[in-house]
Amino acid sequence: MNYDPETNIASFELTKAPIVNAIELGGFIIHLSKKNTPVLIEVLDASKFKTQFNRIEEIPDIQDILSAKSLSHIDSIKKQTQ
Repeated sequence: MNYDPETNIASFELTKAPIVNAIELGGFIIHLSKKNTPVLIEVLDASKFKTQFNRIEEIPDIQDILSAKSLSHIDSIKKQTQ
């Protein structure tokens, strides 16, 4: 996890795949690969969630939790936001 206090954005890089698209969901921006799998998640106004970040980093398989399978509804969300 990276936190930029200047922009108040926290980011979680999930893979090194190239980013080809992004969708904004409330206070989050999910950057997607060509296969619509999450590459990077940005938390806007991150200071609101600062106390929760330690808990997230303690989850051993965060990659599995945030995998494309658990975010398989991204296509339907993208269609709703377009």
